[in-house]
Amino acid sequence: MKSFNVPVHYRSPLVTAIKQRRKGNDKMKKDYTPTVLGLGSLQVILARHFGFCYGVENAIEIAFRAVEENKGKRIFLLSEMIHNPGVNADLQALGIRFIMDTKGNMLMPWDDITSDDVVIIPAFGTTLEMEQLLKGKGINPTHYETTCPFVEKVWNRAGKIGDDGYTLVVHGKPGHEETRATFSHSKAHTPTVVVKDMAQAELLGQYITHELPDEQFYTDFKGQYSEGFDVAKDLERIGVVNQTTMLASETQGIADYLRSVVLEHYYTPDGRASERVADTRDTLCYATNDNQNAVTGMLEQDADFALVVGGYNSSNTSHLVELCELKLPTYFISDEHCLVSANEIRHFDLHQHKELVTTGYLPPFKPFRVMITSGASCPDALVERVIARLALLTGNESGMQGLLSSWGAE
Repeated sequence: MKSFNVPVHYRSPLVTAIKQRRKGNDKMKKDYTPTVLGLGSLQVILARHFGFCYGVENAIEIAFRAVEENKGKRIFLLSEMIHNPGVNADLQALGIRFIMDTKGNMLMPWDDITSDDVVIIPAFGTTLEMEQLLKGKGINPTHYETTCPFVEKVWNRAGKIGDDGYTLVVHGKPGHEETRATFSHSKAHTPTVVVKDMAQAELLGQYITHELPDEQFYTDFKGQYSEGFDVAKDLERIGVVNQTTMLASETQGIADYLRSVVLEHYYTPDGRASERVADTRDTLCYATNDNQNAVTGMLEQDADFALVVGGYNSSNTSHLVELCELKLPTYFISDEHCLVSANEIRHFDLHQHKELVTTGYLPPFKPFRVMITSGASCPDALVERVIARLALLTGNESGMQGLLSSWGAE
């Protein structure tokens, strides 16, 4: 796989050494057991896969290159390039300004953008409508486009499925940048509806079987269907694609459920009902799968608590938190500074949607074990700093030095 020119301060000598050794011993990436790191009275159980994915590294390289190639010009990002506050802050420090927030709300007037400006498309991609708006201003939206290739793969697959006469069901968070972009590209080819979870998929199933009145659909899925969507006929043939950062098992579960509903409702003795559901299994993102499978593998070990590192608005990171929460106390932190002291931790609660401070997060006994992973937009250097901070707070600084030495990462 291609390597990218990413700023060195995002790299971690320790994590790089660990990942390289694991890759050398497992070239096919079939081993999801974690790496266990001993630091005296602290044991760190590190997920097999975590951190920057291909799409994120590609986006970072393009964004930094855009700054280097356009000295003296104004440079804008449509919105956050990735969901990591540190990386976005670095880009802003270089003079890059954001045109919109992550929900699509304008942070500046469109009239301020001119053809002399540089506009970077974020890794989540953008809508066809936004591309046309930029072109109308004389800006080439593809010149510094950082759209993840795996997001584009979903768009291409959706286009093919749509052209074959299937309605697209997009599993994603309706307000997320990537879902908005995928919805835009899909509805250019075919009727499209977004479902955010299995509960909405089950609700959609009741419209497929006509158990609910058609007119109610437009209330239940308000803002989540394409213009002109005809619930009476547009759910007869479907295909399911996803926002690439969703929980892969949930996407597969939704696809399997809707497939069973369609095939049962349209059953025919000759078996031709199978033509009513498109095969979309190849749209799941490899990095999302690897990171989630690595967490599943990590959770087969015993530990006292888990730390998941990443941006609080990162979809893929939030799903890693959800997986860990199923087994043990889990703290979603943005960086090492969230480890305030040996008694206090500042963390984001997914259920209350706010940052909390918890006391007594470290076990009262030693030794203890902590699981650590991070999202696809989290720099490896941040994970190393979290480990180092834990070592400091637990009196294991010498253990950290020994760890760096043993991995050749001093």
